Amino acid sequence: MIEQISIDLSNYCSKGCPFCYNTSSKLGQTQWSPKEVICFAKSCIMAGTKSVSLGGGEPFEYNGIFDVISELYPLVYLTLTTNGLPLLDRDIVRRLDMTKPDKIHVSLHNADNNKEVERVKSQVRLLNDISIKPGVNLLIKASDLDSCKRAYLTLREELSNEQIILIPMRFGDTPTSRQLASITNGEPFQSPSCLLKCTKPNTFASISWDKKVNWCSYARGKQPLESLDYGGLMAALEKVDFTSCGSFCD
Repeated sequence: MIEQISIDLSNYCSKGCPFCYNTSSKLGQTQWSPKEVICFAKSCIMAGTKSVSLGGGEPFEYNGIFDVISELYPLVYLTLTTNGLPLLDRDIVRRLDMTKPDKIHVSLHNADNNKEVERVKSQVRLLNDISIKPGVNLLIKASDLDSCKRAYLTLREELSNEQIILIPMRFGDTPTSRQLASITNGEPFQSPSCLLKCTKPNTFASISWDKKVNWCSYARGKQPLESLDYGGLMAALEKVDFTSCGSFCD
């Protein structure tokens, strides 16, 4: 039973970070129409999926995002991950205040940039003000642990430790598990479940912008959906030859 799915709506993102795991950029595309996203997610929900996460690319730059939110929010626990820049648009915030997904995670990529840290911190307060549970995905780089520690402490002024997810930089400048743990000075923390050991999830599936699936968002060898429903998801997953993208253990 796949209880949680993550759908990358596109790989278009105007921010275009060079380290993005799905190479999102201003040249990015999508193969999902809003109707297809809604119908696919509803099929999974009917089969028992309890949580849907929408990402990208940048989900708030996906045409039709509020149609998707409006259709899915009443049916499932719905979360989104954003770089936060669209939240500077008052119209985006107004529409979010009307639709209210369950949770929004704002990604913080540059812990050494004080303006970025303060922007994310202010957007956490904004989400709280419109009664949407906020969270932050804090990217941890092995080369800049001190800045990451300072950013974590700043975020803790607004968030509980359970609302901050420490995301190791992948495929270069990757921290060890011990370095990641050092960010919180001994406080319990949230991180990807593969931090200590890479294993195939039993209840999670990742669906990419080009309608391919794997058990992990970072894993290679994604297989195309055979149909845009839960049956097509399971059939594609059966064909995945799951391999690790690397270990964080030291």
